[in-house]
Formats: sequence, structure tokens, C-alpha cells
Amino acid sequence: MRALWLAEGGEFVPPTARDFDLGPLFLGITKPMLLVVLSVVIIAVFFLMASRRLSIVPTKFTFVAESVYDFGRNNIARDLIGSKEFTPFVPLIVSLFTFVLVNNIFGLIPIIQFPTMAHIGFPAALSVLIVYPLWHYLGIRKFGFFGHIKHQLVPPGVPKPVLVLLVPVEAFVKFFMNPLTHAIRVFAAMFAGHLILIVFTLAGEYLLLEASVPLKPVSLVSWLFAIAMTFVEALIQVLQAYIFALLAANYIAAAINDEH
Repeated sequence: MRALWLAEGGEFVPPTARDFDLGPLFLGITKPMLLVVLSVVIIAVFFLMASRRLSIVPTKFTFVAESVYDFGRNNIARDLIGSKEFTPFVPLIVSLFTFVLVNNIFGLIPIIQFPTMAHIGFPAALSVLIVYPLWHYLGIRKFGFFGHIKHQLVPPGVPKPVLVLLVPVEAFVKFFMNPLTHAIRVFAAMFAGHLILIVFTLAGEYLLLEASVPLKPVSLVSWLFAIAMTFVEALIQVLQAYIFALLAANYIAAAINDEH
């Protein structure tokens, strides 16, 4: 870490986006790639262990797993998609929520200390390669190709002269901006939060080791802010996982519901 702020004359150099460019560890495999695989293993083992010995009175471990599943099933999928059609999409919504959550929480785990979603490629892959193809598939299956396009771009009851302006805007938002913003929300939150933690931590180290004596006690203030921001970041990590799954459920609902 000291290499980040040591420059000529010991001047403090704040971290930048380059510090998120983690090179390959071996055979072209990077740390974020390993973390993604690790997250899948953790989630799979967690639910398999929780469901191995089910009973009427669940254990604390099983209760936690059931609470996570129930939250994704009822508070996200059923509330957004609707009680009649939500069931087939529960595995996807729960998987998105837990996958994003675990990869976000990696940013707070010692040694690992990197939120995978701070690399735009991972949330973009979830959004562009999974959620939005499914959105189109479901809409086309229910309404047909042209019916799906009309369903998304032409709100009911809008005067025809207004459609001249509304349709291009709706097309730009729904077919271009929505996939991007779906991924950018979680990416930006994880990137900015992790960068803030690095800044406060390194600033405290610099003030303690390199600053003049009167400024050394300020290092404690910097570290206290780093601790406080860690708790805030934990809250944001959970919230962003919820928002990502919530938006996915909302897009599915928009594709299959008659009213939107």
C-alpha cells in the first residue's frame, strides 16, 4: 500500500482507478475471476448445507437460508412480477441477489478485500447477457416480436402526436440505457465505496508515518472515518444487491404483464 502514496519527497498520492486494474495471477486468470468462482461455490455450499437436514423446527443456519430465500421469493419476485406468474423466476431472482451480495461483501473480508462488482464487466455480463435477453424472450413469447416492441414503446392512452417524440425516447431508454444503468448502479457504488475506504486508510497511514508531528494524531481521525465508512459500505453492498435483483424482477414484470 505504501507504494500508492510514496512519491518524490514522500508526497501523498491518492489511489486512482488504476489501482483496480488487477493483473493476471497465473495463466491469464485474475483475482476477480477467482472471486466469482468462489462466490458460486460459497452460495451452492450454503444452500446445500442448509437443506441437507430439513425439519419442522429449523436450525439457526437453516433459518438464515430460508430467510434469504424467502426474501428473494416474496419480497422481490412475487411483489414485482405478481403472485400468478412469479414462481418460474424465483431461482433466477434469488440467484442474482445472492450472487451480487456475496461478490459485494468480498470487499470487506480481510485478505480478499475486493468487491468483484467493482469491475464493470461482471455486472454488465449479468445485465446484458442474462436479464435483457430474458426480457426480450419473455416479451416476444407472450406478445410476438412486433407486439413486444409495441408493448414496450407505446404506452396505452397516449395521443398519437405525442408518440412521435415519446417512441424514440422510450426506445433509447429501454433498449440502450436500461441495460447500462442496471449494471452501472452496482458497479459505481462498489467502485466508489472501495475507493473511499482506500483513501481514508492510506491517508491515515501517510499521516502517521510521513506527516509532521502535529498532524500525526489526525491519522486516528482518518482511520475512524475508514471504520465508519466500512459500516456504511456494508449497508450499501446489501442494498445494491437488493436493487439489482429488484430491477431484474421489474424488467421481467414489464415483459410479461399486460399493463406496464
